[in-house]
Amino acid sequence: MATERLCIHYHRDFDGIVSAAVLAKALRERAGEDPCWESVNYDQRADWRSFESGRRFAIVDFHFHPRAEWWFDHHPTTFLDEELRGQYAESERWRWDETSPSCPPLILAHMRRHHGFEAPARFVEMARWSDIVDAARYKDVDQALFGEEAALRIARALTAAPSIEWVDSLVDGLVEGDMEALACRADVEKSFQRASRNRDKALEQFPPTVKWKKDGVVVYDASSNQIRRERFAPFYHHPDARYAVGVIPTRAGFHVSAGENPWNPPVPGAHVGQIMERYGGGGHKAVGGANPHGLEATRAVAEEVGQILRRALVEGGG
Repeated sequence: MATERLCIHYHRDFDGIVSAAVLAKALRERAGEDPCWESVNYDQRADWRSFESGRRFAIVDFHFHPRAEWWFDHHPTTFLDEELRGQYAESERWRWDETSPSCPPLILAHMRRHHGFEAPARFVEMARWSDIVDAARYKDVDQALFGEEAALRIARALTAAPSIEWVDSLVDGLVEGDMEALACRADVEKSFQRASRNRDKALEQFPPTVKWKKDGVVVYDASSNQIRRERFAPFYHHPDARYAVGVIPTRAGFHVSAGENPWNPPVPGAHVGQIMERYGGGGHKAVGGANPHGLEATRAVAEEVGQILRRALVEGGG
């Protein structure tokens, strides 16, 4: 009887697609697997325990699941409850490191140590860029917004993905090819150009969305579908801000996004991911998000989070 094909589930961002490509390559070479891959996002956490029931799967750059045959993540908020936290123990197939800026480097190190996987140089380069993109380690806001390097073109193209399935095709391109070739692919170039136009429009549209700015915190409402969104727009327009908290639409509803200014970070700063956990979300120390039910609830959460961060700055002197 043929063994069911393993499916790698990965978070739908640059960090995630690189993680999926790295693990797919390693499993092909060192574990005798021929995996497929399919992205996931936070709206799929409902009924998490029954996720992919009866099927073989791996998870990278996303929440811990005890039935995952392979699992790698770096998010501090990866465990949805204490019971799941208690089921985790590092093994040859599971690795969690919340100190890692992104997920690919820890997969590369773990698969080399435990499975003898010697990654081609292109994967090391992907992992380096994944750290830059996921941890916002750009040189400055201009590189973050207007960078032309292959990794940044791919990351930008992802923001204008024509479909969820299309994102899976980017993993296809990275498993056997490099970032330069993928960035030059006609469909990626098309999405990059569309995303660049969206970026320019977003920068133009951002100022009127600001609801308030006080004590180093900017709170904005970009919930209208007529408004383009850009992650770093708050810090492009308000370089003196420490935090930005915003309301944005998603395919599933509305999302609260909160994060530090990478070029003017608070010291010591609050743990944004832990704050967002209170509202059913999560993230890292510097950035996090949540998906409340309904627009008014999302606006209320954004207001509360903004006030929490403002008080943290005032009380902490950062």
